[in-house]
Amino acid sequence: MHTIYLELGKKRVFANSVDWPGWSRSARTEDDAIEALLSYEERYRVVADRAGLVFEPGEIRVAEKITGNATTDFGAPALPAVLDSEPWGAAEAAKNAALMRAAWEVFDDVVGVTPEELRKGPRGGGRDRDKMVDHVVNAERAYAAKLDVRIRPAEVAEMRPRLLEVVSRPLDGDDYRWPVRYASRRIIWHVLDHVWEMEDRTER
Repeated sequence: MHTIYLELGKKRVFANSVDWPGWSRSARTEDDAIEALLSYEERYRVVADRAGLVFEPGEIRVAEKITGNATTDFGAPALPAVLDSEPWGAAEAAKNAALMRAAWEVFDDVVGVTPEELRKGPRGGGRDRDKMVDHVVNAERAYAAKLDVRIRPAEVAEMRPRLLEVVSRPLDGDDYRWPVRYASRRIIWHVLDHVWEMEDRTER
């Protein structure tokens, strides 16, 4: 069984995997969002394999539906689910840390083989590679602050180890501004979203 929740915006719906953080996709409707999620199964498998995890997601179970906001409609999974308040056990913490580390490794690998100039979108938009890398790093600094990890620009090299330290620590409740389960999901999703964007926008 593969547990997910749906985040319902006015214009966009996100299907977010609970069991496999970072595996989140969106579309206009609930059914289409789930279909989009499933269409990325093999792409996510690359990350699970890198993490050394057995990836057999199974049949979808929608555990929860929450109301999204403007960020949801803009294109990001914006809000924690109620289930994100559950205790953060040792096994889940270790799994999330392994997937976060693997996502960063895949991101670095893809950056290393991606040309600086990427194919533009249908309306000529989209960041090129180096600006995308800067965007991911700056977003992670903002996300890290939600877990009380505050990083100055000159300390970026310390960010990933400190985030892994927080995520890998079991908790029975926390006082962070974002629940650790949601923060892990959001961080991994953002990294992978740009991995897949770089792959899709690289000239073949």
